[in-house]
Amino acid sequence: MKASQFLIATLKEAPADAEVVSHQLMMRAGLIKKLGAGIYNYMPMGLRVIRKVEAIVREEMNRAGAMELSMPVVQPAELWQETGRFEKMGPELLRIRDRHERDYVVQPTSEEVVTDIARQEIRSYKQLPKNFYQIQTKFRDERRPRFGLMRGREFIMKDAYSFDRDGEGAQRSYQTMAQAYRAIFDRFGLRYRAVAADSGAIGGDLSEEFQVIAATGEDAIVYCPSSDYAANMEKAEALAPSGLRPAAQEPLKKTPTPGKSTCADVAELLGLPLKRTVKSLVLATDGLGDQGPVVKTEVWLLLLRGDHDMNEVKVSKVPGLANFRFATVPEIETHFGCKPGYLGPIGLKKPLRVVADREVAVMADWICGANEVDFHLTGVNWGRDVPEPEQVADLRNVVAGDASPDGKGVLAIERGIEVGHVFYLGTKYSKAMNATFLDEDGKPKLMEMGCYGIGITRLPAAAIEQNHDERGIIWPDALAPFTVVICPIGAHRSQAVREEALKLHDALQASGVDVMLDDRDERPGAMFADWELIGVPHRVVISERGLKEGQLEYQHRRDKEASKIATIDALGFLRGRLGL
Repeated sequence: MKASQFLIATLKEAPADAEVVSHQLMMRAGLIKKLGAGIYNYMPMGLRVIRKVEAIVREEMNRAGAMELSMPVVQPAELWQETGRFEKMGPELLRIRDRHERDYVVQPTSEEVVTDIARQEIRSYKQLPKNFYQIQTKFRDERRPRFGLMRGREFIMKDAYSFDRDGEGAQRSYQTMAQAYRAIFDRFGLRYRAVAADSGAIGGDLSEEFQVIAATGEDAIVYCPSSDYAANMEKAEALAPSGLRPAAQEPLKKTPTPGKSTCADVAELLGLPLKRTVKSLVLATDGLGDQGPVVKTEVWLLLLRGDHDMNEVKVSKVPGLANFRFATVPEIETHFGCKPGYLGPIGLKKPLRVVADREVAVMADWICGANEVDFHLTGVNWGRDVPEPEQVADLRNVVAGDASPDGKGVLAIERGIEVGHVFYLGTKYSKAMNATFLDEDGKPKLMEMGCYGIGITRLPAAAIEQNHDERGIIWPDALAPFTVVICPIGAHRSQAVREEALKLHDALQASGVDVMLDDRDERPGAMFADWELIGVPHRVVISERGLKEGQLEYQHRRDKEASKIATIDALGFLRGRLGL
């Protein structure tokens, strides 16, 4: 490919709304152009990267025995109504109507449609297992699209769906896909972790996320450096402290804390560690009462150590709290007789449900609000001052240094970007849509399902977050829009430079290398700056002076300086560097 035949549209500055590095560099390098909020044109340079991602994903999915199909972007609402997701999905699901006033959705994922295919086409256990996949455009109406392709509204995803006759077979399909994903991400040349995850809105029992490690990642990845344990923050278990609860040493005392409404402020005022304090989080659940449509609200008090943060996913798994919300100020004042900031479990005006975090359940002589403005209680103890908690549960985010759940060390935390997810679904969708087959005994049986996604357009953004410097992108070879760029200096003045550049270009192209010949007659500084910004990993510079000395200059994008190579050896040298 010659630069004069291609569109190279680099920018000196990133648009003001580009917040993260990947968004800034993709815009500056001319990989994407914004069309609307969370909607982008994939420009020729960017599309080359996306196609390389797709090719690797497609090869490994095919190798794992999955079959490619394509399902519509616009799907009839009836299928989504069968599973209840037409209503439950919320505003992220874009709902539309055609001219006949029939409801449709713009697909964010395709469990319903693929299950409909399976229930029509798969009749017998002899046809199982099956795994269907597509690489297709998706749309999720994000409230606040941001970070370019990291959290856009329209995106490309590879989604696959396995169907098996029983749980054992489904587990095998899941493991096949999990291994295929490892092969895919290994080929991308990115640092990543596979971590245990919560299944979220998709549902199911077994789930792993594939996270590209990046300091700017939105997700916290929890792992044990001395074992194979890894999980995302929502899934990582905070173990119950070992040992018995200490005996009470202090009397219960009401202590003035004027203007100190946070645990941190109270601890600082009293000169005590923050971990001695207990924070009160007030939640509520709404449900239908015994008298029909009247809504019955139940208020809950969650107690966490002052230096810990609530994990909403874990809280939602506490019996009765699946659909919790935070309580309103009037609800809080009704039960505590006090505004937020000074709340605690002693002296309640109205009874409520109390759930203590595992850590709080074994604390002694702790500090909490006195349910009176400008006062807290010190020396609080279970049993003596407040009844033992009705429920004890893991409610918090783990922190670095916590014991690893596998008992093999302590936990560490790093940041990551989710680029893939595998789920074992069980019969969640097949039951809702009556997707059955005739088993060996001639009786109908529900298909066991799994689903597996990779963010095709998110992956390049994640790769950039992990691989960049002050000059621009640094692509791994497998993802680069062009693997080699040839930069001839003064080619318009030197026939020898033009001929050598074209000769090397054609030889590399014949070897199957994605090579770009920059024939734009740009100044060397401008030419180099463009390709460093775009991130092409291998650069060859050809100059008249170098040719007279029988040498070319080679520089990898990560190298600080160029190195000399013999002109006669250039093709062999490059083939060696590229592993050809």
